[in-house]
Amino acid sequence: MTAFLNHFAFEFKTGLRNATLLMMNYLFPLGVYVLLGLVMTPINPLFKDTMLPAMVAFVAMASPLLGLPSPLVEAREAGIYRTYKINGVPALSILVIPVLTTILHTLIASAIVAATAAPLFGAKLPANWTSFVLIALLTAVTFGALGALIGVVSANSRATVLWSQLVFLPSMVIGGLMLPLSMLPKPVFTISTLLPSARAMQAFAGLAYGQETALNPLVSVAVLLATAVLALGLAIYLFNWDRVNQARRGHPLLALLVLLPSVAGIFLG
Repeated sequence: MTAFLNHFAFEFKTGLRNATLLMMNYLFPLGVYVLLGLVMTPINPLFKDTMLPAMVAFVAMASPLLGLPSPLVEAREAGIYRTYKINGVPALSILVIPVLTTILHTLIASAIVAATAAPLFGAKLPANWTSFVLIALLTAVTFGALGALIGVVSANSRATVLWSQLVFLPSMVIGGLMLPLSMLPKPVFTISTLLPSARAMQAFAGLAYGQETALNPLVSVAVLLATAVLALGLAIYLFNWDRVNQARRGHPLLALLVLLPSVAGIFLG
């Protein structure tokens, strides 16, 4: 337990001291939050109704998807995990600790958004704060697990950018952050339901704000939870200690199984 806590403390401090991780954990998501608050609220006053959950979901995406995968790949390429293996550090700790520290950074940044969105930009506050906090935590855990999976299956740092953007960009455009899902054309709406951000926004709307939703908010919570468990499980199963390890447990394409909860969610609502 002491070794785990020391490793956790080291990873957490790295997220504050490393310039790149500091950018992805705090400066980038909070900078975008302030920019959108200054630009979007005067142009579209209706954005205030969804600004808080949208920005919390954005923070939950930015750090895990854009900041978490590359360090995992770089450590594997540098042979750091081989040293961990020699010293008896389990693969579970190697993956879980970065995910937990990233989630903690995400929650801190989300708390800053939640504390300032209403006084600075007039954002609408949730009717049920307990549901809001639990959904925010679940969203952070889900994207943290997805970030770990991307880091495990990516062959190099350039590949992490590709896979991360494949999730991040559609989430920004059609994931319910900027536009309500109800405004999307039917084919695009169906695609959007595969995105965790869309499920998070629907859960926020239905359970934290008490609004009508295009998707069942309870199903959305179940999809997020199943995605988080499956993503982390696949990341642990597919984990490689170093780049010269030829004995893979499974093909990286097995990572696509993480889509199963989202596909099932299409039929469940």
